[in-house]
Amino acid sequence: MTATVDSIGTAPLRAGTPAYRRTTLALFVAGLTTFGSMYSTQAVLPELTRVFGAAPAVSALAVSATTGLLALAIIPVSALSERFGRTRVMTVSAVAAVLLGLVIPLAPTLPVLLGLRALQGIALAGVPAVAMAYLAEEVDGRDLGGAMGRYVAGTTIGGLLGRVVTAVGLDVVAWRGAMEVFAVAAALLTVVMIRTLPASRFHVPKSVSVGTTVRGMLGHLRRPELTTLFVLAFLLMGGFVSVYNFLGFRLLAAPFVLAPGVVGLVFLIYLAGTVSSGAAGRLADRVGRRRVLLASIATMGAGLAVTLPDSTPAVLAGMVIFTAGFFAAHSVASGWVGRLATEHRAEASSGYLFCYYAGSSVLGASSGAAFAALGWTGLVVAVSVAVVAAFVLVVVVLPGSASGSGER
Repeated sequence: MTATVDSIGTAPLRAGTPAYRRTTLALFVAGLTTFGSMYSTQAVLPELTRVFGAAPAVSALAVSATTGLLALAIIPVSALSERFGRTRVMTVSAVAAVLLGLVIPLAPTLPVLLGLRALQGIALAGVPAVAMAYLAEEVDGRDLGGAMGRYVAGTTIGGLLGRVVTAVGLDVVAWRGAMEVFAVAAALLTVVMIRTLPASRFHVPKSVSVGTTVRGMLGHLRRPELTTLFVLAFLLMGGFVSVYNFLGFRLLAAPFVLAPGVVGLVFLIYLAGTVSSGAAGRLADRVGRRRVLLASIATMGAGLAVTLPDSTPAVLAGMVIFTAGFFAAHSVASGWVGRLATEHRAEASSGYLFCYYAGSSVLGASSGAAFAALGWTGLVVAVSVAVVAAFVLVVVVLPGSASGSGER
């Protein structure tokens, strides 16, 4: 059961307090289980291609179907959290996702697997749809960047474990067994999240309607700063997932010809994002979000360039740089959304995340055409276009907020 309101007080949470640590631990674990489940199929995409005789772009739907349906569910689930409460929605979401995760490895055909993964995307929507709004309500604004950084760090470790556990398991129990092992681990971690997550203290449940939700979202879309952050989410997440969707195919082929288990260990690079997300959030609280965001996006572009040579050290180094830059940018941008949205926060968070996962689904799948036509170079060019566009948007649009309260 979740912690009571009385047990953690009624003031906004400050860094260093036991209540802050408990809250950020719960959200860290929530991010871990959610993103681990979301990307548990990414490391086995080449195996799905082999077993089911599908093209790489079709196998990639095992990721894109999940993120696509998650994107569509984000806004409705966010609205439900206004009525039924943040913690309740996150809890129900986590449990439903775990139950589906236990069934997915039993899918007899690829279409059935893709259908179950799409349903899991809907179930997974509760945590990302609500977590940002929950933290923005519960944590003191001066410490929100650090709290958001811890949540994002949990998502990076979750993404790492979801990929590495299944990839390493390929050499031991095949892809079905590997995915089942991760699903059981996710179930155990979900129990930890439920027992640790404090109840909301500042959210007052209210009736929701389509009109209220639409008005809240339209209000956010009229603000150039928030609209820019939404577009950044689409571009950067789409580029990030594109790179990781097809990285395994590159490393399994000539001239690398790495073993599947070794390719799976490449996902340990996600640890760079675990470090950078927390550090970027804290740095943004001190020196300003815009400055850190621009540096993070530039880091992504530099990392992409380093991956171009057919050299294993170069590819690995480039992926470390690219991954660190992405998670730093996401940590800063997501925290900035919570800071700018003083009302209808759930709608603001869900708008950001809708674009985030829509980018993952749309660009993550469509970039397969660039990879099929021009190989890794084609993919890098396509993703670089998205990264450059994101950088230009920050330079052109966000300076107007740099001197306002939203910046710091």
